[in-house]
Amino acid sequence: MIESLPQRERAFLPAAYELTDWTSVQSYFDELKNRIILNADELRAWFQDRSELESYLSENFAWRYIRMTTDTSNEAYVAAFNEFNENIQPHWAEISNTLDQKAIASPYVDELKDEGYFITLRAMRRQIEIFRTENVPLFTQIQQLQSQYGNIAGAMTVTLNGEEMTLQKAGDFLMQPNREVREEAWKAIWERRYQDHEALDELLNQLRDLRHQVAQNAGFANFRDYMFAAMGRFDYTVEDCFNFHDAIAQTVVPVLNEISAERKQALQTADLRPWDKLVDPTGKAPLKPFAGGEDLLTKTIEVFDRLDPELGSYLRVMRTMGRFDLESRKGKAPGGYNYPLEESGVPFIFMNATSNLRDMVTILHEGGHAVHSIVTRDLALNSFRNVPSEVAELASMSMELITMDHWDVFFPNPEDLRRAKLDHLEDIIETLPWVATVDAFQHWLYENPTHSVEERNEAWLHYRLEWSGAFQSVSVAAAVTYLRSTLLLH
Repeated sequence: MIESLPQRERAFLPAAYELTDWTSVQSYFDELKNRIILNADELRAWFQDRSELESYLSENFAWRYIRMTTDTSNEAYVAAFNEFNENIQPHWAEISNTLDQKAIASPYVDELKDEGYFITLRAMRRQIEIFRTENVPLFTQIQQLQSQYGNIAGAMTVTLNGEEMTLQKAGDFLMQPNREVREEAWKAIWERRYQDHEALDELLNQLRDLRHQVAQNAGFANFRDYMFAAMGRFDYTVEDCFNFHDAIAQTVVPVLNEISAERKQALQTADLRPWDKLVDPTGKAPLKPFAGGEDLLTKTIEVFDRLDPELGSYLRVMRTMGRFDLESRKGKAPGGYNYPLEESGVPFIFMNATSNLRDMVTILHEGGHAVHSIVTRDLALNSFRNVPSEVAELASMSMELITMDHWDVFFPNPEDLRRAKLDHLEDIIETLPWVATVDAFQHWLYENPTHSVEERNEAWLHYRLEWSGAFQSVSVAAAVTYLRSTLLLH
């Protein structure tokens, strides 16, 4: 078992180095840019020094992002994030392109390709192909706009039963057996989201336009095609995505319709409404797998211990180091993530837990990401540790399933345990059409970069209904608002 995860000692940066502004770090990049490399060993050392420098900067940015999302109302956190985004990131982007070109042009680079560098070098070549200096300030604007979404969403609250609460906490009412309670909560949540629809529409319009300009500057027809290159999608195509959509429609949606028909019959209702989706159809009270963030973390560690004591020890180290922010609260950005911290090698898990099954699954999911981050922390280069999202999600979504044999930690009652497993397996089935919906819509969004808000709303509804199964009663306002909440960061 691991009791600590010490940070690798610096070999290139001074041990006491702290970033203040771009000038405080520029000399280290200049040294890499100007260094004369006379053999393959020196090229390897150059890569390692660059990795150390970039890992430091990556973690510095990560902490700014983490702090901002944990308290979107904190002006100092927002300012620190914007300072990096505006005054450090643009310089870093330009010098990174210069360093990529230096590496690829080295006469010794072919000596490294069989040592695990192949994927790194392939990605470098692609980044060189798509880099454009004129896109650097555009990415700064894009990053700023994306952070605005978190600020807007983090301020959203509703009042139910006389209590002001976050939308995540209000979502727990959607699991209550009383249908009137569910309907009231659902309408309160979506009416609150809809209050900001004009601001969110404008935010998405600006992001769409900036992203399209980035794509055109780089010689692509649209942002979708640009991102296929930028994300290193060498192994599958746009057409493969469309084939995936068709497969979901043909094989998964019919199953989802069967589940919905069974739910409708069990609820004994004439029609299913959006507030009927999360409640137990037999009228049982919502599952309560934990009581508060500390209980959630303690039980999660026990589950990981049962899988492998080393995995549990990873989470204990993270807890000792303060690498969790789990509970929902006002001012906190929505969603959840595991943020790898490149220099220390110990990630941070952020989420908005209240008390439900999905929160339990979320921490298991993010715990899978965390384990992946930690077991790759000692790889030689930061580029070896940074995997595409398709690979990253394999670790996290697998953890949801391979922990199932130990969910009795959360559900000692056998009937509750069985119910939890079935609920999650059903949720996975529902997730596949949702993934197809969002993906298909994003293809449309960027293939039609001059669309109006009205056209965007109609397109969303078209795709939403195509893969929604029996839950086709979501109102226009609610569906469109859900679109905004989902796509602003992508």
